[in-house]
Amino acid sequence: MARTPDVTRRRQLLDALIEEFAAGGVGDRSLRAVAAAVGTSHRMVLHHFGSRDELLLAIVEEVERRQMAILSDVPTDPAEGFAAMWATLRQPDLRPFERLFFECYSRGVQGEEPFARMVPGAVDLWLSQVHAAAGGTSDPALVRLGLAVTRGLLLDLVATDDDAGVTSAAQAFVDLVRRTR
Repeated sequence: MARTPDVTRRRQLLDALIEEFAAGGVGDRSLRAVAAAVGTSHRMVLHHFGSRDELLLAIVEEVERRQMAILSDVPTDPAEGFAAMWATLRQPDLRPFERLFFECYSRGVQGEEPFARMVPGAVDLWLSQVHAAAGGTSDPALVRLGLAVTRGLLLDLVATDDDAGVTSAAQAFVDLVRRTR
């Protein structure tokens, strides 16, 4: 008879696995190797997540949930909101998680499961959350443009580590948005 997963232990395990995947990427690492890296067995990982695919989806969803949590604190003005969001997302301690997001996202756009299931929500959910955070008054096209700029700048940042150059580009975008308002 299977035991009911312990929610607290699942959360602890998910946090440890997120850290491990952020440090080493997803790649084609076996469940056994990843479980050993976080001090557990592959059987316990399967007990808590059901399959490798479900584990990977749980990781992506949690990383996205953490990223979206910042939206409750951003100003509703589009330029100020983007600037505040960028100030948070560009932090060096988030880079491993951003790399993990881009790895999973790129695999998803290629149709690779389970990542393909995350792709629509990785855009639509962010668009709706940003729109809601702006009090429902934001221009949907501007929200989409802001998301695209954010993702492009983050990809540039994780690829080049050119914080000054990428942040300068983010500021140029903020200035453009201010001029259009």
